[in-house]
Amino acid sequence: MTSSPHIAILGAGPGGYVAAIRAAQLGARVTVIEREQLGGVCLNWGCIPSKALLSVVELGDKLKKSEDLGLVLQAPVTYDLARMVTRKEKVVATLVKGIATLFKGWGIEQVTGQGVVKDARTLAVTLPDGAQREIHADALVIATGSSWPNLPQFPIDGRQIVTSQQILDLTQVPASLAILGGGVEGCEFAALYSGLGTQVTILELMPRLLPLEDEEISSTMERELKKRGVTVLTGTTVEQVERSSESVVLSLKDGSTMTTEKLLVSVGRGFNSRGIGLEQVGVSIGQRGEVLVDEHMRTNVSGIYAIGDVTGKAMLAHVASTQGQVAVEHILGHQRAIDYDVIPAGIFTLPEIGRVGLTEQQARARAVQNGKDPNQAVKVGRFRYGALGKAQATGDTTGFYKVIADAETDRILGMHILGAHAADLIHEPALAMQVGATATQVSGLIHAHPTLAEGVMEAIEDLDGAAIHQLRKTGKG
Repeated sequence: MTSSPHIAILGAGPGGYVAAIRAAQLGARVTVIEREQLGGVCLNWGCIPSKALLSVVELGDKLKKSEDLGLVLQAPVTYDLARMVTRKEKVVATLVKGIATLFKGWGIEQVTGQGVVKDARTLAVTLPDGAQREIHADALVIATGSSWPNLPQFPIDGRQIVTSQQILDLTQVPASLAILGGGVEGCEFAALYSGLGTQVTILELMPRLLPLEDEEISSTMERELKKRGVTVLTGTTVEQVERSSESVVLSLKDGSTMTTEKLLVSVGRGFNSRGIGLEQVGVSIGQRGEVLVDEHMRTNVSGIYAIGDVTGKAMLAHVASTQGQVAVEHILGHQRAIDYDVIPAGIFTLPEIGRVGLTEQQARARAVQNGKDPNQAVKVGRFRYGALGKAQATGDTTGFYKVIADAETDRILGMHILGAHAADLIHEPALAMQVGATATQVSGLIHAHPTLAEGVMEAIEDLDGAAIHQLRKTGKG
């Protein structure tokens, strides 16, 4: 490899653009091929725009309770969705421009077009004007991400039957919205549109919402959504969809029907691994369509790496960014890997959810697999937001902290927080898990008062029944 190796990256989402900048920092010459916008789905049609809208509803929720706090408004809270969307677009444009500025500052070449892998060192790119260009590099990084589902039984038309991308551009609040899928995305949009005044119904195949989350978190979020007026139908499948000029009629498995103005299809994403030449050059693809990689993000073909959603590892923007750094660092002679057991994540419902590590159910199942009594091997601590001085002072009393630890080693196995700023608070226990700190060491850290971070400390103290602001435990776990 030359003193200034050339890395070509296919895709400029949170994996691709971060990989590009890191590679440039390490002295590589970098070319990035992107057919749409810098920042990918997360920045343009996912994480950022949805949070820009949710932040307005979150503020509105607080203003609606303002009289309890001593703030008297002269008029009721109303929403102007068109202005919210305009602001959302400005936020996105600012961040996209920021990436372009970083690319320019680091000397990264950006090519707009559709890229296809021609061989282990070459990308063939179709430019917007139809012209062809070949990009030769010392290594290729595939960062093509994932896309919305294309399900024949739910024909997406962008008007009545929509994806999360299309619903973010609505400028008029629908009277009713059915959401197919009660996972992270479905629950976030249920919180958003119920706040705007839409009658929302979630239809979830599994027995509970957020089926991958801790059961207490899941049940509490279902309760909070119902408080917002959301109808939750779990264990439910949609057998047939019919559209009229003004509505969508859903026929459910139990024989009932429901009519809604709009239907949001939120049932997972597909990997963008097909049609980009990977099979032709021999890159191994898994049964789900994911690109198979090792701990350094290498595929089975020398010189070709893959990162982000397309690998199917953990479909989170921050994981894609880290994978991008791991890949280019390995290309450039550095050794780094990812610990997938310690990945903090946020769910931006109202209230928020933050989580890292194992759920209680997973921890107990692992204990059983290791031949241990789960009631003896696993200990659980909890603490309510309402018992915190800061939460009472700000009016953010809904929610709780839950920590799971190994009873023998005192190591934190997982933490789950539901409440204000949960996605920010989760990073303290995540760091503790990353460095192998014991629960006792974390609770022994002096936490500033009054803060919401004190809840992390108190929940960990509760593992041994020692939380100061909580009544004595009367039972196990």
